[in-house]
Amino acid sequence: MSEWKEYRLGDLIMMNQQSIGRNYAFNTIQYLDTGSITKGKIDSLQEYLLIDAPSRAKRLVNESDIIYSTVRPIQRHYGYITNPPENLVVSTGFAVISTIKKKADSLFVYYFLSSNEVVNYLDMVAEGATSAYPSLTPDVIADMDVIFPDLPEQKAIASILSSLDDKIELLQNQNKTLEEFAETLYRQWFIEDNNSIESVFLNEYVNCINGVSYKSSELNTSKTALVSLKSFNRYGGFNLDGFKDFTGRYKEQQVVKEGDLVVAHTDITQEAEVIGNPALIISSPKYDILVISMDMVKVTPKVDWISTEFLYFLMRSREFKHHCLGCANGTTVLHLNKEAIPTFGFPKPEKEKVMAFTQLASGLIQKIFINHKELSNLISLRDSLIPKLMSGDLKVK
Repeated sequence: MSEWKEYRLGDLIMMNQQSIGRNYAFNTIQYLDTGSITKGKIDSLQEYLLIDAPSRAKRLVNESDIIYSTVRPIQRHYGYITNPPENLVVSTGFAVISTIKKKADSLFVYYFLSSNEVVNYLDMVAEGATSAYPSLTPDVIADMDVIFPDLPEQKAIASILSSLDDKIELLQNQNKTLEEFAETLYRQWFIEDNNSIESVFLNEYVNCINGVSYKSSELNTSKTALVSLKSFNRYGGFNLDGFKDFTGRYKEQQVVKEGDLVVAHTDITQEAEVIGNPALIISSPKYDILVISMDMVKVTPKVDWISTEFLYFLMRSREFKHHCLGCANGTTVLHLNKEAIPTFGFPKPEKEKVMAFTQLASGLIQKIFINHKELSNLISLRDSLIPKLMSGDLKVK
């Protein structure tokens, strides 16, 4: 076994080495801001936003760099970069961290910085830690005292954690493919090939149930969880990190189970990315009861042949999203008009076609749910291994 030694992290890494200004070699850049990524490896061009040449200083990113948000570190906007385009730039809200190759392994440093202990520490020492936007200077990261093993053991530890992340990414991509297939099928059957000249409104087919209003004093340790706004991913789907322990009162109709359909009625993102998004509830073994918050509504069919699968993919359509944006009001916080869902109009669907689609889509959704359970187990395993491997409590040959 190697000997673990104490270092100043800044002696093992370089930070923000390549900044750029107005004079840039490319007409366009691939641009990543702190709101575009949460906790993960980044190797897909689909995750980058293509914009015109920058008007203010930003930072170039290279292979194996770590990008780490210096604003609200607890929000976990960080990533390990692989296969970047040559014109990839991040906003100044990120610190760009490169390792000194003979002293530290970049992937090991990434897992160290993304561990819960380090994230919580950096959030605690951030300037304005009690404000909405606590921030760090890069020196705070560089001045951390760390105890690391030698380079071969760093690489071995990083390899174990990376293999788990690869399995997690594989399941996430499989879920994305399954959902995209069902979404394409919906669009072909009910939009492109729909010859109906009769339009209908959703209030003929669904009931909408408001979530519970709650106080922060009701967020206590419990086997009941509140499904919060954080449960909605920005680009669709359900986020298992959105549950909050809840001890307040609720009505029976505000309880949800796996497979129930909810729609976001509130949004705090700058680009209105969440409002009107549908999600199918995924259960958690940590909780016995799930209750929806006031930031969403539960949508239930009131016609026996209309399924939640059909409604979910209808609400995934760009037509529904556009309708919701037109029904939203507010400045800093957007709220959806209570009539937004009931007043959405669409071509009248055929009963037989809806039932056939439901049969196909339900199988795909069930596979997604199975994958999510495996994902949850793998993520728990990875997160429990990180502190043990990073402290040397669990040895690697």
